[in-house]
Amino acid sequence: MRAFAQLSIAAVAALSSALFATSVGAADLPSIVIKGSHFFYPNGTEFFIRGIAYQQDVGTNGTTSGTSSFSDPLADEAGCRRDIPLLQELGTNVIRVYAINASLDHSVCMGLLQAAGIYLIQDLSNPSQSIVRNDPEWTTDLFASYAAVIDTLAPYSNVLGFFAGNEVSNEVNNTVASAFVKAAVRDMKAYIKTKSYRSSLGVGYATNDDPAIRIPLAHYFNCGDDPAAAIDFWGYNIYSWCGDSSFTESGYDQRTLEFANYSVPAFFAEYGCNTVQPRTFTEVQAIYGKNMTGVWSGGIMYMYFQETNDYGLVSITNGQASKLPDFTALKKQLALATPTNTPSSAYVVSNTVAQACPPTGTDWAASSTLPPIANAELCSCMVSSLSCIPKTGLTGNETADLFDTVCGLDNAACDGITADAETGVYGAYSMCDAYSKLAFAFDQYYQSQNKASTACDFGGNAQTQDGSTSGSCSGLVDAAGTAGTGTVTAIPTGTGTGSTSGGSSTPIKSKGAAGGLTVPRFDTGALQLGAYVLVAGLAGAGMILL
Repeated sequence: MRAFAQLSIAAVAALSSALFATSVGAADLPSIVIKGSHFFYPNGTEFFIRGIAYQQDVGTNGTTSGTSSFSDPLADEAGCRRDIPLLQELGTNVIRVYAINASLDHSVCMGLLQAAGIYLIQDLSNPSQSIVRNDPEWTTDLFASYAAVIDTLAPYSNVLGFFAGNEVSNEVNNTVASAFVKAAVRDMKAYIKTKSYRSSLGVGYATNDDPAIRIPLAHYFNCGDDPAAAIDFWGYNIYSWCGDSSFTESGYDQRTLEFANYSVPAFFAEYGCNTVQPRTFTEVQAIYGKNMTGVWSGGIMYMYFQETNDYGLVSITNGQASKLPDFTALKKQLALATPTNTPSSAYVVSNTVAQACPPTGTDWAASSTLPPIANAELCSCMVSSLSCIPKTGLTGNETADLFDTVCGLDNAACDGITADAETGVYGAYSMCDAYSKLAFAFDQYYQSQNKASTACDFGGNAQTQDGSTSGSCSGLVDAAGTAGTGTVTAIPTGTGTGSTSGGSSTPIKSKGAAGGLTVPRFDTGALQLGAYVLVAGLAGAGMILL
């Protein structure tokens, strides 16, 4: 029987009232910056992640979209007031949160984290808005959802960065999905720049530890001639150290060699194997030891909350937090961790060359040519320019049937809306919402039939309009080309909504004719998205900052 102590919300509030009475007035933490493959405080002190995964009941992103719900821990004031003192007690300086509702208020929890000296790494996806590994796409709808998360959290100086995906490609047969995730990285980095958010906000990716693809995955997200399309940091979900293992037995030695010349910071985005109980977390001394800190920037232990998978440090019952044995074990190991601190001024960046992109073949499918920029303005301009468009209010199944119809009548009509990440050939409008894509295909067929009245009917589901382009629309549509096969390089200046016809964006596949075409289903409901002084003082006192 496990021994544990109970800590109520009321007790936490009483014990920590001076520090946690309010989020207002909490001094902003210094924003962490990247130099080469390491993190640093602005004063030049190296920053090592001592993190905890912090979220209850979140579905796994990358498997489905539109079918899962979750609770937002950063909008739960009572939970934050209960848990943040415990995170402090552990010695945590980073939490990873897998999904938030961007429409909610996060100011209290973010302020409490600020006061506690804790940074945030936030995943951009959520269980109902994510890139799905077996039906991947990068669309204006996803762009808007991811951008909303950035808009919500960018003002907080203790946001270290964002993950654009988590274990999306997790085996050889779905590596093609990585092209769409890397497109998300590119577009979110550009969005941060366009919005003039602080330049130290990074966008990265978190991967699983699959032996067949771990190297090509790491290389793919760090390859190419365009740094704007590459990750800013790399997260590694790794569970190979189980029980009383070792640096060599766990394979940490080989993973460290593999990342020795990586040009951006790498860290363990999840660790904490639980096949041997109770967990002793002896890997902590290796992660922050001399063999690894030259390459790795710490790690994030999985996880804070006890759930059916039995990875938790704390059990929550009726609003009360109960410490489990793993809590004490991790706290002890983190307290003993004393990584060597290399000041920024003494750190010479030597690994500046990006990796070579993996060739496509049997072991890797994703082309280094990425899907087009998700630009809702382009999609809107295109629809406005057309002469034949669908009627609004179509269901997902009706839309799929209509795609099969029009693409079956004229396959070329769909060239501008299909995406093939294996060959790297994409239609300029392949990132648009389903209504816009269907409108383009309808109009392409209508034009090919010399605008015959019967060519814009499609069972009564189409209608004609007086199409026009004006202002900035002309340049965008011209760049896409008449067939929609051109390249549009314009960067969106706003989030856009992505969906011309409304409804949700649960993806379904066209039933047959339009290969490489993913259609959002409109009739499935989607989740409603509705202290620098302290740190500097510690540094001045000669303490090692982790």
